[in-house]
Amino acid sequence: MPAFRLSSFYFMYYAVLGGFTPYWSLYLKDRGQDAAAIGLLMSLWYATRIVAPSSWNWLAGRSSRPIRWLHLGCLASVASFCVFLLPLDFAGLFAAMCVFCFFHNATMPQFEAITLSHLHGIAERYGTIRVWGSIGFIAIVALFGFLLDHVAVVWLPLLMLPLLVGVAGSAFVNDYGPAQRAALPAAGAEFRARLRRPEIAAFFLVCLLVQLSFGPLYTFFSLYLEQHGYKPSALGLFWAIGVAVEVLVFFLSPRLFLRWPAQTVLLVAVASAAVRWLVTALFPDSVVIMTLAQLTHAVNFAAFFASVMQLMAQYFPGPLGGPGQGVFYGFSSGVGGALGALIAGQAWRWGGGKLAFELAAGFAAIAALIAWRWVRPAPAQAVANG
Repeated sequence: MPAFRLSSFYFMYYAVLGGFTPYWSLYLKDRGQDAAAIGLLMSLWYATRIVAPSSWNWLAGRSSRPIRWLHLGCLASVASFCVFLLPLDFAGLFAAMCVFCFFHNATMPQFEAITLSHLHGIAERYGTIRVWGSIGFIAIVALFGFLLDHVAVVWLPLLMLPLLVGVAGSAFVNDYGPAQRAALPAAGAEFRARLRRPEIAAFFLVCLLVQLSFGPLYTFFSLYLEQHGYKPSALGLFWAIGVAVEVLVFFLSPRLFLRWPAQTVLLVAVASAAVRWLVTALFPDSVVIMTLAQLTHAVNFAAFFASVMQLMAQYFPGPLGGPGQGVFYGFSSGVGGALGALIAGQAWRWGGGKLAFELAAGFAAIAALIAWRWVRPAPAQAVANG
């Protein structure tokens, strides 16, 4: 298994997000955009996830050389990002964001399918490869935070461009596993039949609700803490705690899945998210409780994501993996992410951070109930036929 080559893609891909997610709004503000414009531009990240993964995997699944679509997507990401080096107005930024976000969001689901094609029968090792994405994110967040103390934020696109080139370079040294390369493209009828199975429909609904519940965290968590008197250094520490324990769990995930089945880990992870959002809503002034809540990120993000990939490998084996990843990213991260941000914003207007996180706890609790009642392993015969 080419673990190093696979890990390098995750490292570079999430390194790009380490520069984009925390700092891109600062770049847009420096370019003269107001809060409303920045909110609209940043929402394109989630909006393009709705269509990019499924459409790209549809194209790759019908190609005799699907790896070429990964190469094309990564090169298009580099080319479209170069536009940000120009002095753009709002219309130019909007167009550039649409194109760049589409291509960057299109490639990761395809690469997840590539990784799982190498992990056939040993999917529990996924976390030890995916963890390098978290490490790349942490490294660039820290590095760029230091650099932007000394360099104007207008240079952020130039700082990020080598990272995108690194993603493309890694794409060209990776390929599907031998079994996947020998397989024929997945039949559309077989894939649609799997989507209609109750356990798979319930699984995707759980993923959507969990993404909805993370809306207040990604949108307002720093502002919420700031309103309760936390200093900027404390905000950074809370975020760092979450990512640090995420890395630890990804490293330990092979042992985790040797002891417990993926659906059990998924249920515990989703239930822990409900508890996390509820205590965040009720006890924001307690440093101890808020620290413990952030530590649960190890379960309700890292263990959740690792269990999702385990179940994806069961539900969509072999050549079905690409289309399955497209649906997962488009429906969960795309629709769920966009709705989560929208609902969090409305809840913030009506009842502040407390109401937003209470609603998040409700979404996670419903997801836990669905996971407990309906999410089951794929039938053995179905896996064999896949």
